[in-house]
Order: sequence, then C-alpha cells, then structure tokens
Amino acid sequence: MYSDIKSNKIKTGFIVSLFIIVIALIVYYVSMAFDLGYMSIVIAMIFSIGSAWASYYYSDKIVLSINRARPATQEQYQKLNNILDGLMISSGLKNRPRLYVVDDPQPNAFATGRNPQNSVICVTTGLLEKLDYYELEGVVAHELSHIKNYDIRLSAVVSVMVGFMVILTDWVSRALFWGRGRDNDDNNSGNPILMIIGLICLLLAPIFGQLMQLALSRRREYLADASAVELTRNPDGMISALQKLDSDPNELKTANNSTAHMYIVSPFKSNLKNGGKKKTSLFSTHPSIDDRIEAIRNLK
Repeated sequence: MYSDIKSNKIKTGFIVSLFIIVIALIVYYVSMAFDLGYMSIVIAMIFSIGSAWASYYYSDKIVLSINRARPATQEQYQKLNNILDGLMISSGLKNRPRLYVVDDPQPNAFATGRNPQNSVICVTTGLLEKLDYYELEGVVAHELSHIKNYDIRLSAVVSVMVGFMVILTDWVSRALFWGRGRDNDDNNSGNPILMIIGLICLLLAPIFGQLMQLALSRRREYLADASAVELTRNPDGMISALQKLDSDPNELKTANNSTAHMYIVSPFKSNLKNGGKKKTSLFSTHPSIDDRIEAIRNLK
C-alpha cells in the first residue's frame, strides 16, 4: 500500500509537469498565430503555470461545483455521518473528510481533494436511498481508501486538467477556424519547431487527455475494494453494494468524460456485454463489476 501511495505522488508530479509543458506549447502557438511576438513565451509560461496551480489547489471545489454537490449535514444525513465516524477509527486517518451529497437517483459516489487533510467524500441521494447500512458502509470505506492511498490527488488533478485542456483546444480551434488568427504564420519570428510542436499538441490534446485518464491504473479500484473490505470486515456488504450499483439503470445527470473515472462505478451505462457478462474494454475507466466481485471473493 505504501508503494502505491508513493507511486501516486510521483504520477501526480509527472502529470502536472506534463500538463504545464503541453499548455505552454499550445498557448505559445496561439500567441504567435495572433501575432503577439516574443511576449508569447511569457504569456505561455504564466498561463500554463497559473492553470496548473489552480487545478492543484482548487480541484476539489471545481469537481464539486461541476457535480452541483452540497454539504451533507449531521442533522439531515445522520446515518452517513455516523458510518464515516465509525470508519475513521479503523482507517488510521487523522483528518475527517468533508461529506457532500449530489441530488441524483443513480447510486454512486466519489472522493476528491489534493490530500487527506483536504479531502471530500461525495455520494448521490440515490446511493443513500437504495443501499442498506452495510452496503453504504462498504462504499464509504472504498472512498475513504482512495483518500488514504492518495488516489484522490491524482484523480482530481487529472479531471480538472483534462477538462481545461479540452475547453482550451476547442476555443482555439474555433478561433483559428473562423480566421481570427493571422492568415500567414510564415512571417512571424517565432521558433518554427516550437510552433509545430504546439500545433501538434493542439490537435492531439483531447486524445492526450483521454490517455492520461486511462493511465490511472484500474488497479487502484481493486486496491480500494480490498482496503474497504479490510476496514469493514464485511466482503458481502461490498459485493452486494457493487451489484446494486451496477444493476441500477439510471444515468448520472452531472456525469462527464473528464470526471467519470472518479466514481466508484462508471456513471455511464454503456458497458459492453458478452453472453450477459460485462467485460472490461481497452478504454474502460473501471474494471468490470464481475472482475471486481471475483477479486473480493478471492480475499475471503
């Protein structure tokens, strides 16, 4: 587990650095295309570092805003708060995550934040309504494990950065398509190699963003499931919870591609089936429920 925590911290640093470079190259290309001269280098660096800083420190607030989440107060959601308080004792974490709720009939949950000291567990109202006590305990334990393993930092940073990158490339593509940039880039004094690389980054950024999400190993879901069973001592509760989450037909209204990998199960209901058994495809953000349940049973 400690090796996974260290690995997640290294991956986060690598992805942030890579994000700064890609955004800097895109902004440099755009700045030169709009005839901003050598100031484009300064603009590119300020813009990329500033966006990376905001993504790191405000990723939890951005993700909660995207999902239109609200605080889960003790008075209104006593059972949820009591479950978390009980799990805090066995988890060994010193800082209690903040609890949030999303009004949506699909049972689902995610954790976010840059570290255990600034962490959040968010569940849907569908989860609270459709799961019994022990199933809900398993889901909360799963998300608490993501916090303990520093999965949340990696997931939140990638979600915000990928979303920002898609928005930026979409805006730039539209602006250049409608001819707001200069018609002839050959006359500018920018570095042609950097401009070519910047153009390539602009064109490939959406694909690059998706690959970054897929780089978040599915192994972290298996590890969180195993850690949840270790916390609750109740593998049957975790298995039953996964089965209910998987069989629910509702689509999560606030789900989008940039945050889908953060949830305990995919918020989209488009998993491929073969003979009634759901399979994990190459571009799946989660392992199949059948594979996860089998892994939990092997722990028993």
